[in-house]
Amino acid sequence: MYFSFSYLFFITALCAESSQLLVINSDVDYTLNSCLKHVFFLSESTSGQTDYDPSRSGYHPVDHACWKQGQKYVKPYYTCITHISCHTNDLLCCVYLCLNQLGPAYLGMELGVGETVLMKAVAQATGRQLDKIKAEAQEKGDLGLVAESSRSNQRMMFQPASLTAGGVFRKLKEIASMSGNSAMNKKIDIIKGLFVACRFSEARYIVRSLAGKLRIGLAEQSILSALSQAVCLTPPGQGFPPAVIDAGKGMSAESRRAWIEEKSLILKQTYCEMPNYDVLIPVLLKEGIDQLPNHCKLTPGVPLRPMLAHPTKGVGEVMKKFDEAAFTCEYKYDGERAQIHILESGEVRIFSRNQEDNTSKYPDIISRIPKVKKDSVVSCVLDSEAVAWDREKKQIQPFQVLTTRKRKDVDASEIKVQVCVYAFDLLYLNGESLVRQPLCRRRALLKESFSEVEGEFLFARSIDSDNTDTIAEFLEQSVRDSCEGLMVKTLEKDATYEIAKRSHNWLKLKKDYLEGVGDTVDLCVIGAYLGKGKRTGTYGGFLLACYDDENEEFQSVCKIGTGFKDEDLEQHYKFLKDHILPKPRAYYRVDQSAEPDVWLDAVQVWEVKCADLSLSPVYKAAMGLVDPEKGISLRFPRFLRIRDDKKPEDATTGAQVYALSYTTKKQGV
Repeated sequence: MYFSFSYLFFITALCAESSQLLVINSDVDYTLNSCLKHVFFLSESTSGQTDYDPSRSGYHPVDHACWKQGQKYVKPYYTCITHISCHTNDLLCCVYLCLNQLGPAYLGMELGVGETVLMKAVAQATGRQLDKIKAEAQEKGDLGLVAESSRSNQRMMFQPASLTAGGVFRKLKEIASMSGNSAMNKKIDIIKGLFVACRFSEARYIVRSLAGKLRIGLAEQSILSALSQAVCLTPPGQGFPPAVIDAGKGMSAESRRAWIEEKSLILKQTYCEMPNYDVLIPVLLKEGIDQLPNHCKLTPGVPLRPMLAHPTKGVGEVMKKFDEAAFTCEYKYDGERAQIHILESGEVRIFSRNQEDNTSKYPDIISRIPKVKKDSVVSCVLDSEAVAWDREKKQIQPFQVLTTRKRKDVDASEIKVQVCVYAFDLLYLNGESLVRQPLCRRRALLKESFSEVEGEFLFARSIDSDNTDTIAEFLEQSVRDSCEGLMVKTLEKDATYEIAKRSHNWLKLKKDYLEGVGDTVDLCVIGAYLGKGKRTGTYGGFLLACYDDENEEFQSVCKIGTGFKDEDLEQHYKFLKDHILPKPRAYYRVDQSAEPDVWLDAVQVWEVKCADLSLSPVYKAAMGLVDPEKGISLRFPRFLRIRDDKKPEDATTGAQVYALSYTTKKQGV
């Protein structure tokens, strides 16, 4: 089962126009699902069919494909493409290209190509002057469009071989692997080679991929859903033509949807435990989706997705949600999530909330592990929080202090900001995954396996109580002890470690509820308003948005202009001026009356506090959940800090904003 996959078809199938989002149809028969189904069983084919439309009525993944089995020719404007040896490899590269990644996040593979280097490559490949490239990029706000227009004006005596998805991906990985004095010139040479071979809109997406700004509107959850739907509807391992095109045929719409959701959860849960497509996809194609958990398991050294809590407001709501279930209340520490892995070899690795390798950031934590773990511990995975610690006063320091610590390659002898590790969960121990064990069991094993050392390694402070007054008092004590509030977790019933979704079995009870809204929100900056008065020369206000993970769009939620120090505004201006857009993205939902002076790429997340929430005809957050024509807005929002540990797609969702509005005391919504 071999086939070839042109880069042009790849980007055309994903983008109808420049950045238009291809939405996966609720009937799971169309768009990306259909594209991915081709990858499983079509052979030695080529692209170029201009009338290819996977959203057409009655679409058939074989009869209506943009290639035919054994096809060797192409239509005008396209040439024959390179044969790729294995369908698994080609699916892998297409998935990574969709996500604008080169491999698993924890491997930290980066292209290391700045915008200036890209401009030089475009200029050299097209013969244009660099200053003109820079001026046009500033005007259009998108170097990809500049590259496309520059390339379209070129005439060539001989046309290079067409780009393929696999070929482009290999070149990108080659660029990422380069280092040394002459590395940048070699990178430019490769980029020029890719650029010269581009056809039509390929140059636009090549440059955007290199700049890390592909933004085709496909989030990881959509990729996982598409993969699971594809292998469910058209099981792999079949000959050609496949005997089963649609295994869900004959099911009712409700049964079909429930069946696919059940299978999709298997893939998502497995991916959370083993977030590596290089491992998952070969198993998925060989063994099928049901066998994934047996072959792809939690492994020390490979970071799993952390379990996340659901925001709540007030002790009364906690009591109502947990009813008669036993639960525990833990301090919610204001630090950085630290997932500590101890391998059988004795090596210690530390990963962040986003699966980034932070091992070189915390040599002090690594050095103390041997003295805090019991001899019985051969390998394990700990969930913990690394918190700034004042050794003289023996107390927790604010999160802002932790942010001043060097991020990589830290020398233990030069550390000024000390940290204390607060361990709160044990996910793996001596060859056994514990994520499906109840919290009471995991916590008992944690305390049996490690010893506390003051100021270095402690268990999260907790109480097990169902007394409202006791919990309220514990919450206030957590605030006095410099914590954010409490984490409330079920102990026995429904107390597994759920990592494929934000769970209601972990609730956040933050100190903010004492002042008004029960939780801070993490919002993306998508626009800015020019400053006036003493703020002239910087941005005076900003347009913020929440993220709708179902529709994969950013929905406006408020304008913010308070909480900033002068140095904050200067820092924001310097950072955001490099992310200006000529127009809003297709996936921004903003009312015309709230349009900012400057549109910005959604690249940074801010933590924001507000006094209340209210219905708004202007802002789009959670529109349709609370009112068909109105959204929810934040009243009196105040900037707290930048959330460097969160990606734009990790921002607070519209559904979470709705949940906050539903529970607010003032009933503003």
